[in-house]
Amino acid sequence: MPAAQPNLLVSRLSPPPIPSVLAWAREYKGAKGPLVDLSQAVPGYPAHPEMLRLLGEAASSPATTGYGPIEGEDVLREAYARQMSDVYDAPVAAHNVQITAGCNQAFMAAAIALVGAGDSVALTNPFYFNQETTLSMLGINRVLVECDADNGFLPDIASAEKALASGAKVLAIVTPNNPTGAIYPPELLRALFDLCRSHGAWLIVDETYRDFLPDGYGAPHPLLAIPGWEETLILLYSFSKSFCIPGHRLGAITAGERVIAEIVKVMDNMQICAPRAAQVAVAEAMPVLAEWRAANRLEIARRADALRAVMAELPGWEIGALGAYFAFIRHPFADLSSSEVAERLAKETGVVCLPGSYFGVGQERYLRLAFANADAVSIRRLVERLR
Repeated sequence: MPAAQPNLLVSRLSPPPIPSVLAWAREYKGAKGPLVDLSQAVPGYPAHPEMLRLLGEAASSPATTGYGPIEGEDVLREAYARQMSDVYDAPVAAHNVQITAGCNQAFMAAAIALVGAGDSVALTNPFYFNQETTLSMLGINRVLVECDADNGFLPDIASAEKALASGAKVLAIVTPNNPTGAIYPPELLRALFDLCRSHGAWLIVDETYRDFLPDGYGAPHPLLAIPGWEETLILLYSFSKSFCIPGHRLGAITAGERVIAEIVKVMDNMQICAPRAAQVAVAEAMPVLAEWRAANRLEIARRADALRAVMAELPGWEIGALGAYFAFIRHPFADLSSSEVAERLAKETGVVCLPGSYFGVGQERYLRLAFANADAVSIRRLVERLR
């Protein structure tokens, strides 16, 4: 009798990447000093005590123990809509907001609502690997949009045009980018929006790291001020990094009412509602912790400056792109794969990072460093270890 088999769309995927590199790190014997973990994008500082108090208070309330609205708690949808309106100087209403259990779930819910098995979605190359694996397990085809390594890994418009002309129903991008850290300028985002609209395709913009744009950057893009944006644009967000609560899994989708109605159907089957206590706590924390969040943005910028200074001292190592939480670094070892370099760094020098090959085709000469995880003192240790 033949053995029962799992879903081939899932079983053909590689194991999750973060545990694999952390396994390399467990073999480090400490010869070079403390471990410098630049693998996963987690805040390198604790949540504010007021955030912890609010979480505890909300979690202990019987009111948050039952099912909540599928779209999310009204108090958080309204607070986030106000924040979006302020950030973009454009009207966003609570009915444009769907709360999810993290941004990965936001992407999956949007993908299911918009695209069917056998359809195509365009991703940048390099891509965020969880988006690529989500499409793969759903039976959705991937089309790659090339990014220009000589221009800070910004998407190539001609490549995006080709992907959409081939029939891709969605173009999904991340800015500030994961894995490269590249910040897509407003005029590029407008060009991609117009391109998607001309092809009748959706533009999904993952803005997980929006709160870590350079101080004084202004609105990340003008797209929410364009009449009829609801027919083309979907924005994704995560509360995890700004509030240092990744374990509470809280994200958001901003879209037109028609799309939100479809995503509600998906969410009802996927989770019913995002964690309720976290929603209530974050809604109250948003105005209270505004200054603290701004200070954290400046701290992350200092860490970025520390990494730039380190790379300036390392002949052969080059910054491909750097911004927000990440740097995409070109290593000097032409005869080694990115996985071989990352494995040796973890085991021999105690520096944990991700191989470029995890993020797409032709990325063997690169490593992703999640520099926001480490303080400036730890980042300075890279000089001797990478040398």
